Amino acid sequence: MTARQQAASGPASAAACALPARERIWTLDVLRGVALMGILIMNMPMFSSSGFAEADGAHQWPGAIDQAAEQLRDMLFSGKFNSMFSMLFGLGFTLQYARMRERDPARTPALYLRRLVLLALLGALHAVLLWTGDVLHVYAVLGIVALFGLARMGDRGIVVLIGLCLLYPLAAGLLRLQLVTPEITAMRVAQAQAFEASNNAAYGHGSLADMVVENARVMAYAYGNRWSLWGSFGWYVQMLLTMLVGVLAGRRHWAARIPELMPQIRRLMWWALAIGLACGAGFTLIFELNRAPGPSPIKVLGGLCYWFSRLSMTIFYVLLITRIAHGPRGPRLLAPLAAAGRMPLTNYLMQTVLCLLIFQGWGLGLWGHVGPAAGVALALAIFFAVQVPWSLWWLARHERGPLEALWAGWTYGRPSGRAAPAALIR
Repeated sequence: MTARQQAASGPASAAACALPARERIWTLDVLRGVALMGILIMNMPMFSSSGFAEADGAHQWPGAIDQAAEQLRDMLFSGKFNSMFSMLFGLGFTLQYARMRERDPARTPALYLRRLVLLALLGALHAVLLWTGDVLHVYAVLGIVALFGLARMGDRGIVVLIGLCLLYPLAAGLLRLQLVTPEITAMRVAQAQAFEASNNAAYGHGSLADMVVENARVMAYAYGNRWSLWGSFGWYVQMLLTMLVGVLAGRRHWAARIPELMPQIRRLMWWALAIGLACGAGFTLIFELNRAPGPSPIKVLGGLCYWFSRLSMTIFYVLLITRIAHGPRGPRLLAPLAAAGRMPLTNYLMQTVLCLLIFQGWGLGLWGHVGPAAGVALALAIFFAVQVPWSLWWLARHERGPLEALWAGWTYGRPSGRAAPAALIR
């Protein structure tokens, strides 16, 4: 039987598992929209200048306004919104996988694996052909880990893994103190400075071909150099931490129990904010006062503060948006964000294309000319003036975003249909 025949074989077929708009959880779409906005803000520095800048501890943007914007951005946004997305990815994985197993238990593992492999391939193409800051391949790898490693693990095991992830920065930091010598630090600074120079040449003044070649070099370094691979592994652990929280939320059906859980949500929200701000102020102060490259005991504490701030602020944002979404004005106020959140893959990749056109040398050539303060303003302008109106316009005519429809079609073998405009407010 062909994929197209399987798609037409009846409501119990696996093809029916591509989630229609009428069955979506509206609050989760709102959260995805907020995450997209935050991701664009935190990704703006890597879109507009080299990710290897400041390797020697110097400030790339010494102005007072830019430094204040950078510190506030790092404390309030850095790592929080891709963590929110990974949390939503884990929750969505749990809900969708359970739904698929109800309809076609025999074929669900293979179908979901195909879905994740397609996402990994798309992420790899995104990283090499467009932008090395891609996170899609990370989500795909972690999804495969969840598919084969967490399916039979109980909730207690998930909680233990969350605890181990929270301890990772302490273990990694102490290990760095033992292994990283001044000579290794100097070597890594020199490598970063060489990459900064080649980034500036390829991205700031080069052609499309130069950009692709440089992307391939950066990705090979990220996964081929043992010290960079250590950093990449830590990035995966950070994403795994919040993905596990999402898996736990999905297993316990928290998204469907929001009205019942509202008293606990209120209390936890304020505790998460207090811990997040305290730890955020801690890591901001520690790393600002200790900018010299190389490990140190105080930086181990700074790393712990960063991880706890990242998790706490992510939880705060999720709970705050959930409360607003379930308030009397929530549906009208947040409907535009929900529209953007119904097209997360399309809008995420659109952010890359728009920013490449703005910053790369073959585009408008603003590489290295937009500091942190202007970067935050530009990110908000792109999101609210371009992406939200585009999402509203598209979804008034289609059931899902163009790339979401392709991904569903490639996975389940069924093209996407159209939806009535009323689907926007669900």
